[in-house]
Amino acid sequence: MSRYAILNEIKTLDPLKDHLRIVFLSTCFEFPFDTTRALEFALYRTYCVPNISGLLDKTGEFAARPQKRYDDTDLIVSELMEWGYDSDRGKRALRRMNQIHNRFQIVNEDLLYVLSTFVFEPIRWNANFGWRLMCDQERHAMFQFWREVGQRMNIKDIPAEYEAFEKFNIDYERNNFRYTDANQRIGGITRDLFLSWFPRITRPIGRRAIYAIMDDTLITAFGFPRPWGITRWMVRCTLKLRGWLSGWLPPRKKPRLRTEMGHPSYPAGHVIEELGPT
Repeated sequence: MSRYAILNEIKTLDPLKDHLRIVFLSTCFEFPFDTTRALEFALYRTYCVPNISGLLDKTGEFAARPQKRYDDTDLIVSELMEWGYDSDRGKRALRRMNQIHNRFQIVNEDLLYVLSTFVFEPIRWNANFGWRLMCDQERHAMFQFWREVGQRMNIKDIPAEYEAFEKFNIDYERNNFRYTDANQRIGGITRDLFLSWFPRITRPIGRRAIYAIMDDTLITAFGFPRPWGITRWMVRCTLKLRGWLSGWLPPRKKPRLRTEMGHPSYPAGHVIEELGPT
């Protein structure tokens, strides 16, 4: 199979009518590693919003069980992207996500911003580090997919156009990102969780690499030390090289499904209705 066979199929599809298929092909065949990393940093960006980090800090769930919270979020999002929001599994994941959110008073604008990061951070990560650029069908399918999810979450005022939603995302960050102690605590817990996945001896390097991936806006909002220019350059070059090398690998014959992978919090497998805080 040609390395570009899936891209060629995607280009025959309509991002409005066929966005479920396009998102599945793009995230599970073409960019599984990139999608996972991008969504991790999409959530990281949301912790720069005092309303969001303050809520996470107040519940104590994040500090007590960071790996479980990561796994819960990863699995709910993966259920939606891998099986579709209108499948039985997708509907159960949406129901569970809404049950969790309904416990708290969350401002609609904050929910809308989180939704926007799920659209645009994978696209931005791809532009920087992907083995190829996403085509127009992929970018607009990502927008249509998360717009449909947002409507099923009862999020209001979701822009109907890609460009308008991107503008909302940029304006929201400009108006809401600022340092708080809660930002730093939640950001530090998340950073340390990422580092815990690697051997202890490599963690000092990993810490600097995480800072290097972040832009200055995030560094300031978290109160993290600003990375050296050479460190940022080396880390980003390494990620670009990884992307370029992955473009030479044989095409994936089977989808990479995170819902069927082991997760530390659920070694025997997960039940959708049991994800999230009890």
